[in-house]
Amino acid sequence: MPSVLPDGVPVPDDGSLPASALDGAAERPLAFYLHVPYCATRCGYCDFNTYTATELRGSGGVLASRDNYAAMVAEEIRLARKVLGDDPRPVRTVFVGGGTPTLLAAADLVAMLDTVRSEFGFADGAEITTEANPDSVDPAYLAELRAGGFNRISFGMQSARQHVLRVLDRSHTPGRPEACVAEARAAGFDHVNLDLIYGTPGESDDDWRASLEAALGAGPDHVSAYALIVEEGTRLASRIRRGEVPMTDDDVHADRYLIADEMFASAGFDWYEVSNWATSDAARCLHNELYWRGADWWGAGPGAHSHVGGVRWWNVKHPGAYAAALAEGRSPGAGRELLTPEDRRVERILLELRLRDGVPLDLLRPAGLRAAGQALTDGLLEPAPYEEGRAALTLRGRLLADGVVRDLVD
Repeated sequence: MPSVLPDGVPVPDDGSLPASALDGAAERPLAFYLHVPYCATRCGYCDFNTYTATELRGSGGVLASRDNYAAMVAEEIRLARKVLGDDPRPVRTVFVGGGTPTLLAAADLVAMLDTVRSEFGFADGAEITTEANPDSVDPAYLAELRAGGFNRISFGMQSARQHVLRVLDRSHTPGRPEACVAEARAAGFDHVNLDLIYGTPGESDDDWRASLEAALGAGPDHVSAYALIVEEGTRLASRIRRGEVPMTDDDVHADRYLIADEMFASAGFDWYEVSNWATSDAARCLHNELYWRGADWWGAGPGAHSHVGGVRWWNVKHPGAYAAALAEGRSPGAGRELLTPEDRRVERILLELRLRDGVPLDLLRPAGLRAAGQALTDGLLEPAPYEEGRAALTLRGRLLADGVVRDLVD
């Protein structure tokens, strides 16, 4: 089942923000995340806020149907315009995620995008991305997305091996994601990403190499590779607990990461975030970089999270509750928190250390500086950036990134 929302204070019915939230806003980029919570089936490893038709039957009501979902999200985008008032910033990035956004008609995704455009406008060269399942698009669908303004697309590939896809409960067949890359290029997409997962129970090193070779051979300019995290409450966690499939250990994850990094580098991909590689700066996912650098973004949709000027809030999770709030003219926000300066300092370290550029050493407290010095000695931080006042991870440091972060935030 989807993960639990955090605690927080109530969001005002009109969604209004403290005046301080827009202080200095002109210096920060503005982004939109549009969440589509629908999936044809639930993958065994997934704990995202997504729902199948069966899970919604009898609980979502007509208000939460896929048929009128674009109109619901448009209402929240218009609410965002009211809340942000005369904020003049055009939108730098839009990312449509899920769930499976491409379960909606392409016209619906374009309609949501058009609402952002009409209410806020787009910055020059705005990055407009949607996620897509390989088995939910075809050339005509992709052409309609491209004509509607989308210029970046991310396909969930996960693996090139059928038995691995079966453990993950993925519905597409091997080879389909690679075909999607060609179809997206033919439709005119500037940038194409493939998402991979390593460490699935039953996956071998050879399986992983085959997946990497297939992904690279398809010709994307961006690849994301994530270690499988088995979340409590998922079907996969239950299968592991019953002994049906084995759990993959951390050493295997590390080996798979090293294999990936070596193959990506050989193919002309550079890492710019611990789990992301691109062929050029232009091919990087700017939307995610804005998250990692603490920019402002409005998340529209059930369970979506937002951040503006140190205020973070999250929407109610269920599509029915989300639809009801908007129908009654209320914010769908379930709770929010005002980040303290210390919260923001810690979050900068947590997020920016994952980036190739690293994090400024002047953000660290004395204990964190001592830990950084030790990490440098231990080969976890790069010497040259350190001399320039930044803590930037080495390859070995990337393998131990969570531990390095814990030490640096002290």
